[in-house]
Amino acid sequence: MDEKAPGGGRLPERDRPWVMRTYAGHSSAAASNALFRRNLAKGQTGLSIAFDLPTQTGYDPDHELAVGEVGRVGVPVAHLGDMRALFDGLPLAETNTSMTINAPAMWLLALYRTVGAEQGADPARCAGTTQNDIIKEYLSRGTHIFPPAASLRLTADVVAYTLVEMPRWNPVNICSYHLQEAGATPVQEVGFALATAVAVLDAVRDAGQVPAERLGDVVARISFFVNAGVRFVEEIAKMRAFGVLWDEITRERYGVTDPKQRRFRYGVQVNSLGLTEAQPENNIQRIVLEMLGVTLSRAARARAVQLPAWNEALGLPRPWDQQWSLRMQQVLAYESDLLEYPDILAGSHVMTALVDEIVTGARAELDTVLRLGGVVAAVESGHLKSALVASLAERRRRLEDGTDVVVGVNRFTETEPSPLTAAGAEAIEQVDPAVEAAAVASVRRWRAERDGAAVAAALDRLRADAATSANLMPATLECARAGATTGEWAGALREVFGEYRAPTGLAGAAGGGDDTGLTAVRERVAATARELGSGRLRLLVGKPGLDGHSNGAEQIAVRARDAGFEVIYQGIRLTAGQIVAAAVEEDVDLVGLSVLSGSHLAAVPAVLDGLRAAGRGDLPVVVGGIIPPADAETLLAAGVARVFTPKDFALTGIIDDLVTVVRTANGL
Repeated sequence: MDEKAPGGGRLPERDRPWVMRTYAGHSSAAASNALFRRNLAKGQTGLSIAFDLPTQTGYDPDHELAVGEVGRVGVPVAHLGDMRALFDGLPLAETNTSMTINAPAMWLLALYRTVGAEQGADPARCAGTTQNDIIKEYLSRGTHIFPPAASLRLTADVVAYTLVEMPRWNPVNICSYHLQEAGATPVQEVGFALATAVAVLDAVRDAGQVPAERLGDVVARISFFVNAGVRFVEEIAKMRAFGVLWDEITRERYGVTDPKQRRFRYGVQVNSLGLTEAQPENNIQRIVLEMLGVTLSRAARARAVQLPAWNEALGLPRPWDQQWSLRMQQVLAYESDLLEYPDILAGSHVMTALVDEIVTGARAELDTVLRLGGVVAAVESGHLKSALVASLAERRRRLEDGTDVVVGVNRFTETEPSPLTAAGAEAIEQVDPAVEAAAVASVRRWRAERDGAAVAAALDRLRADAATSANLMPATLECARAGATTGEWAGALREVFGEYRAPTGLAGAAGGGDDTGLTAVRERVAATARELGSGRLRLLVGKPGLDGHSNGAEQIAVRARDAGFEVIYQGIRLTAGQIVAAAVEEDVDLVGLSVLSGSHLAAVPAVLDGLRAAGRGDLPVVVGGIIPPADAETLLAAGVARVFTPKDFALTGIIDDLVTVVRTANGL
């Protein structure tokens, strides 16, 4: 038989490839628009927009907390003018757009919808996704604004609005991606994500805005966004288990009878956390293997895939790096024969057993969360955060003791110089510092030129509606059209809902295990405290600015506490002034700052200057984060005692180094 002819187990017609995206956006709306156009010209079939941290946390570029953060990890969108520039020349009726936005998802969707209307786009044709999963923000990513109940109300309002007005839009994207980064095992990732989905569906059902007979339509528009690690056989099983449980929950809990509506729909970005600064060329094969985990199984294949670039552990990828990742998808989809076959894992006894194992474990995790009162109660009690911190501590222990091998990091570390990084700082995208000043000037000019009375009236309506049970999307659209800013929209709702500081999850977590090296470090900590005449060494762990990725800071805090330090950790999103005040009031021996957003050259000197102004310029400061070598030298020259980057994976060794820093600073 001709191998290219139908039959022989092949599909009668080759499957269509998944939507291919690149997670992109930085500097400004105009620069990001140009990047989108280039990526689409290279064969990308959907947009995936990264917003900067001020936008994600509801601040304008001229807010105190936005200093150093504007345009770094995404595009700043402060008002309707920015959204117009972002999509200039891109027809929204023909563009599938994914927006990674959560707490202000309603606001960004309103801006998107308004620009679409200005283009003449029929909202019923607009297709795309707002991530809009606030629960994982409290657990891992840290861009939440409002308390859980108010946040779920905003999500339910968006669901109800899009169901009628934008029926092709996915109003919420249940996101387990960051749960895995925060430490979740495959079982926890599935169980906790489904607990979030239950909370969203319960909120929609109980809000009374959606008729009971249309709940199946809501289920059909809920998608998931997952993480795929390098253990790709286990990842395939995880995705198949997700589908089994989603079908079960939507059928039994919500009475959805149409199998098509119960189908598990998901997009994926493979594991950025697993990319290494050491021997970064190894990241290419990691990305390819991780992509296989969400494409090999036709029964559980991703609907959309976006891949990180090889150098994301070093900094912001360049357009060429993003192109390389896009080409990986295109080679798999168009050169290989993957899409010519039905599910190649059907009937596998190994896969069936592994899926059953994950299903059983995830169902137990979901049941536990529901017994605690649901995912909101499990967030507020700290149960979920503590579970993730403990799981991540165990993962770190396996890395440190060599149980888990990471090539180039804890094994096979001998290497030739990499030509990929020979260019130094030129191996990553550089964000011009002038971007922030331009954004500040732009938002102030926007405020000066708009109709202030119309904005005030729209914000008054928003506050009034927020105090009732009304759907907030109409008031939000009015704010968008009137010219309100991101900070003003979020600020109005902060007045009504308040802000929320999530539990840190450190209580009860331990990460040292039976690490023999930790015993020696404990002895050094105790001896140093005795020599200083204090009861215990005191470490302040600080997260300056808007970077909410707190996993590393929390693991340092856990290990330092296990070593005998008294640890002061107040969570994320602190100003330099707040960190300085805590350092002085708590009379600490050492300040550790964690910055992963690239804002270290602004955030760290602000803390150093504040300590000097407070008369504590003698207090040693160390910094950890994704920090290029040239920036590390700058920080050291400014007075930082140590700089740690992702290559410094041995936590006990880091804590030992912290003791040395304290001893040196005190002349011991």
